[in-house]
Amino acid sequence: MAQVGPTTLEPNVAVEAANAPQGAAQLVRDLVSLTKPRLSSLVLFTAGGGLWLSDVDVSWPTAAAAVLGTTMVVGGANALNCYLERDADLLMERTRERPLPARRMQPSLALGFGVLLSMVSIPLLTTMTTPLAGLLAAIALILYVLVYTPMKRRSSLSTLVGAIPGALPPLIGWTAATGRLDVGGLLLFSILFLWQIPHSLAIGIYRSAEYEKAQLKVFPNEHGLAATRRQAFLYTIPLVVMPLALIPLGLAGWTTLVVGGGLGLWFLGLAWQGLRQEGEGPWARRFFFASLIYLTGLFAALGLDGLWRALV
Repeated sequence: MAQVGPTTLEPNVAVEAANAPQGAAQLVRDLVSLTKPRLSSLVLFTAGGGLWLSDVDVSWPTAAAAVLGTTMVVGGANALNCYLERDADLLMERTRERPLPARRMQPSLALGFGVLLSMVSIPLLTTMTTPLAGLLAAIALILYVLVYTPMKRRSSLSTLVGAIPGALPPLIGWTAATGRLDVGGLLLFSILFLWQIPHSLAIGIYRSAEYEKAQLKVFPNEHGLAATRRQAFLYTIPLVVMPLALIPLGLAGWTTLVVGGGLGLWFLGLAWQGLRQEGEGPWARRFFFASLIYLTGLFAALGLDGLWRALV
């Protein structure tokens, strides 16, 4: 009989040792991907912006809880969305490599992860910031998971519904500091709400075939490309002037006037191009990326104005 000794077992031990860290690292990456980290990073920006622009002196623990809690509730909503849409995600090129459609993760784990993030984030916001911030976060979670996600299979009006929870992070940040629904916070909410419509319409145009295959309703497939371009243009118009309304409130200054106004006119110009030219796919991609530049630049300008206001 052959002797089983250390030399015989070493290759198997080495393989297990090599695979274990790799498997754990992949699991972490997959869990993070469920939260849609690119969207979550934008939430860090907008929720922090709302907190900063409120001009209320809050402690570092409160500020950290506000930004972390908002990011967590959005991450939890996204994870639950991935769980509910795992079959549709399999049919779309941009989503089929996510952990659930790619079968790298059990659906029950994604469900549990989304529920955990949601259960931690809302009490965190409620107890560490203000009850109103926690309430708004709960509303955002319910609307996104239980209303918007199933509605995507029935009507393109789901875009308007989804824009509400998508626009709440700056208002959550604002109320985490103030505990009130003020004009400034509501204006930030309105800007983000309006911004999401042309942003989403652009995605709907250049991903229309994928949405059709996945049986998800988007405006271009229901109403046609010409109507979609008109809607994108109409929703972009107020984004030129609404940020300037923050100036009389003392929440913005010259940086927002110049940068925000300039970005708004540029964004509107691209929307106007969409009305006047063919080639929807290339234009829609440019318009989509322009929407990201617009929002990032606007909040950066607002942040600089807030910094200047704090220094003087």
